[in-house]
Amino acid sequence: MPASSAPVLIVVAVAAALLQGCATTPAPSSSSRAVPGSPRVLLPSAGTSRLSADQARDATVYALGLVGTPYRYGGNTPESGFDCSGLIAHVYHHAAGVASPRSTAGLQNWGSDVPLEELRSGDLVLFGASRTVTHAGIFVGNDRFVHAPSTGGQVRLERFSMPYWSQRLLAVRRP
Repeated sequence: MPASSAPVLIVVAVAAALLQGCATTPAPSSSSRAVPGSPRVLLPSAGTSRLSADQARDATVYALGLVGTPYRYGGNTPESGFDCSGLIAHVYHHAAGVASPRSTAGLQNWGSDVPLEELRSGDLVLFGASRTVTHAGIFVGNDRFVHAPSTGGQVRLERFSMPYWSQRLLAVRRP
């Protein structure tokens, strides 16, 4: 082996050893259930919160990084674009290893209800008319949420207190 490749191999070995800790899977709690074929992804039981504060922060930062991604009905990747529930599913899976329902109807009962005054970054904000949820986003703090609004649009950051959104708020959920 040439002498110049030895330092590179040492750096690679040290990096691999350090990153091995990132690949470990936390043991599921007794109130969660693993998704078959994917032991890392946990589905929260109804009425419970599975996201730690760190996971909520990671989801928030990741969601902000997707602002500008095109909207696409049924889309669930940055490459294909997102609809609102596809954005949420992608963010929570990628940033926190948590599987979310893939429809706004499913999101309505996912996680725990949160009083508006306890809203924190990483929580879901659900909108609609009467009792039917038709749209969802991820609250990122400072009166803002990230969402994929409509055909022809892009994932964007919006003010939560805008009359359009504040009048249509149905629920806040903590995954």
